[in-house]
Amino acid sequence: QSQLVESGGGLVQPGGSLRLSCAGSGFSLNYYSVGWFRQAPGKERQGISSISSSGAGTRYAESVQGRFTISKDDAKNTVYLQMNSLEPEDTGIYTCAANHDGAQVALSVYEYDVWGQGTQVTVST
Repeated sequence: QSQLVESGGGLVQPGGSLRLSCAGSGFSLNYYSVGWFRQAPGKERQGISSISSSGAGTRYAESVQGRFTISKDDAKNTVYLQMNSLEPEDTGIYTCAANHDGAQVALSVYEYDVWGQGTQVTVST
């Protein structure tokens, strides 16, 4: 069974950093592109970053460009999201998802096939 499991969320002060992990099981992320999505309270889920299966292609939403970095470790079958200079507006549930089209770096929820359960990130004093 194909699964994604997120970890690394938590409470952090504004200006702080967190690193989220998205671990795949039951299938290899070497052949999938992976996206990270954020759902803030009362808002729709938003795509914030994605990475191609090769790792050569990445894409970021304007709101996180320059602050967040997506990467992958094929040996660990894991994709990471390094989040720096966090702001209260970054608060939400962060979910990763896999897209069978490994070359596509999409930020649309409709392009993804396998979803994780999500991890909560709260940026607050």
